[in-house]
Amino acid sequence: MPRRSISHIYQHCAYEGFGVSSRIIQFGTSRFLQAHAALFVHEARQSGQDVGPITVVQTSGASSRSGRVDAFNNPEGYPVAIRGMLAGQSVEQTVQVTSVERGLSAIENWEELSKLFAADAEFVISNTGDTGYQTRPEEDGFGVNGQIPRSFPAKLAALLVTRWRASGRPLVILPCELVTANGRILKQAVVDSAKLNAVPAEFYTWLDDNVAFAETLVDRIVSEPIEPIGAVAEPYALWAIKRAPGVHPPCTHASIVLTDDLEPYERLKLHILNLGHTFLAEIWQRENRPADETVRAMLADKDMRARLDALYQSEVLPGFAANGMGEVAKAYVTSTIDRFRNPFLDHRITDISQHHPEKVGRRIHAFLEWADQARSPSSAPTLREIAARYPLITAAP
Repeated sequence: MPRRSISHIYQHCAYEGFGVSSRIIQFGTSRFLQAHAALFVHEARQSGQDVGPITVVQTSGASSRSGRVDAFNNPEGYPVAIRGMLAGQSVEQTVQVTSVERGLSAIENWEELSKLFAADAEFVISNTGDTGYQTRPEEDGFGVNGQIPRSFPAKLAALLVTRWRASGRPLVILPCELVTANGRILKQAVVDSAKLNAVPAEFYTWLDDNVAFAETLVDRIVSEPIEPIGAVAEPYALWAIKRAPGVHPPCTHASIVLTDDLEPYERLKLHILNLGHTFLAEIWQRENRPADETVRAMLADKDMRARLDALYQSEVLPGFAANGMGEVAKAYVTSTIDRFRNPFLDHRITDISQHHPEKVGRRIHAFLEWADQARSPSSAPTLREIAARYPLITAAP
């Protein structure tokens, strides 16, 4: 897999003949999207591309619970601090992101959101967390007495039905949840939610012909928030999007890659960077390390660094080598350690440890299965010990 430049130099042409003028609806208010997709769109706009603006939607809860939704309505935007090392050089700069036009609450602003989605949206971006594709059949009804469904897939289904009935215009959906085949899985959850609500058969034909659910992979460490909105992030960033009929990105950007195969990108991120994070979180939890400890602080501990190095060398890299990815994996391990030791980022282990059992499933169980299928020479005792503590949760997406 070729290495990509992460410099802030952006092309001024459209991807593969597609225009880039578009309104984007972003589901999820996370600091990750603030410093990833929304930042890319901002920088594309600054380079002269006609893309956006973005409407950010809080998918659950009321805006009164947080000032974050209201803060997105500030025309002056929000700061993203980029701090770290890139190609051996120190990077420290702050970008004032102005690509977000407004914030809405799906609960409090459902009617306004429905009209905007039906009439104006060209792209949908989502990042709804580790369990964001789970549905709630008993609470996912829509279309009766103004009921708003609870789960994200059902909300998206309701909005797509509204668009089908109103304009029927095509749409590109770019999910950013760290789920393998995220576009396919999200589409199935949408279809299931629509069937639950007895949507006519013609809707599914329109969905297949006019709505492109992309499969994507995102990679950037966004270590801490800036209140009320904003974030601190590393220079490295990747948004890999799998080519498919109807799929195209909202803009051209050096960190956006169109590819025929997401698996190499996905394996490297999930089973090196993310697996390393989950390994550190497991130790942090079981060995009662400091509550406010960061990734950088853990690796400053020589014993802890040796344990992580040993895990990569004796258990992880043999699995990649058995799958024909030995050299690229070695290079990715080196860059991962540099990213973990970023002197500018305070990436708290308490944040990484959220949804830990689900993460063990995707990052460790899945790696062991992949390595075993390729007959890795390593027995991976440390990883197997961790996996044994967290049986696979079959209901998780």
